[in-house]
Amino acid sequence: MRLIAENLGGERGGETVFSGIGFTLEKGEALIVTGPNGSGKSTLLRVVAGLLPAAEGRVRVEDGGDDFPSVASASHYLGHLNAMKTALSVEENLGFWRAFQGEQGSSVDEALETVGLGGIGHLPFGYLSTGQRRRASIAKLLVSRRPVWLLDEPTAGLDKASEERFAELMRGHLRDGGIVVAATHLPLGLEGTKALRMGN
Repeated sequence: MRLIAENLGGERGGETVFSGIGFTLEKGEALIVTGPNGSGKSTLLRVVAGLLPAAEGRVRVEDGGDDFPSVASASHYLGHLNAMKTALSVEENLGFWRAFQGEQGSSVDEALETVGLGGIGHLPFGYLSTGQRRRASIAKLLVSRRPVWLLDEPTAGLDKASEERFAELMRGHLRDGGIVVAATHLPLGLEGTKALRMGN
């Protein structure tokens, strides 16, 4: 599988944020997107995910087969917001996403153990600390299989141990032939990555 962006442009509030962005990622490759605040990192990820329309250019997957014919079908998007209902338990939230996205991933219990949240799945999501909420959102990447991970500041709110655990999850995803596109201000613990610098 390949993820291909061709001459991408993005807008925010009717103003051009970036233009002429292109990259090709093969399975097992990661792209780290850096740049100052306001340079368009989050907008780029949302355009790639299909959450915002591209002002110009296009994004596509090649060789995704019947399971992943489009970028949207192939991708997990982890944004600044955690996409969880605060009144529902952690298990209920993850169970919803697993059913919605397809159940060919880890079980909810396995995913929570992997991110270090075993034993608290019964708690309402709203009871969790900032770091625990982020780890529960990372667990969402594990409960259904998607080859492309689009990650916007994925380690925000994580302590050192959780950062290292997440780095190992990303390395495992890449070893399994996955693709990672991550916008970040912080090192993610990945080696041999491609780099894209936004803005000046």
